[in-house]
Amino acid sequence: MSERPVVLCFSGHDPCGGAGVQADIEAIVSHRCHAVSVITALTEQDTGNVKRLFPQSAEHLLAQARTLLADVTVSAIKIGLLGSAGIAEAVGEILQECPGVPVVLDPVLAAGGGMDLSERRLIETVLNRLLPLTTIVTPNSPEARKLAGLDDLPACGTFLQDKGANYVLITGTHENSEQVDNLLFMPDGLREVFHWQRLPHHYHGSGCTLAAAIAALLAQGLDVFNAVLEAQDFVWQSLENAYRTGHGQHNPDRLFWIEP
Repeated sequence: MSERPVVLCFSGHDPCGGAGVQADIEAIVSHRCHAVSVITALTEQDTGNVKRLFPQSAEHLLAQARTLLADVTVSAIKIGLLGSAGIAEAVGEILQECPGVPVVLDPVLAAGGGMDLSERRLIETVLNRLLPLTTIVTPNSPEARKLAGLDDLPACGTFLQDKGANYVLITGTHENSEQVDNLLFMPDGLREVFHWQRLPHHYHGSGCTLAAAIAALLAQGLDVFNAVLEAQDFVWQSLENAYRTGHGQHNPDRLFWIEP
């Protein structure tokens, strides 16, 4: 059996298993890659919303990441919930130590239930420290507006590229539209709009699933455009097959392809 590409995840822990590092692992395994992880924050949450956030120390994160990278060669890096500006700075240090490795940044600024998971210093660190080291950033439309301080989504995409991201994928699930329109901003001013049928429920961990799937596909050697295209299809099928484990949002079935 051939070795599987390794994807390093900087992610928070979701005790109910819908989002965070568990979502990353399931999405990455589904693309025949191996996930290694460094936890950025613990959370108190259920399937409805995050109650409290407990960021890890930057010192501990750096130690674990460096120990891991001294042993394992990673083919892609996925960044999710950060939790504090200090953690964001530490992740930036690690990215600088991994030149040439594609980086997928999911800027988790709020929980699916609405709780704010960011503050101004964290946003500034994401913009100034992480975006210049990012291959593709994948905000939903509220996150794109919050990062850019703008209302117009095309202007938000351009702003995030100007801050350093090579590619920007803004997802449109939160927009008041009949279908979901995802906007991809590429180098040289090129853009693409992907149209997806809107599904009926609210989902826990869809953004984590998308970013992790893109990272896994980049680790497998796909170019960014095709990784984005295939990852969206994977997420849509995960959501179409979603199920409930609690009283809140639906859980994406990232293992939908396994025969029952």
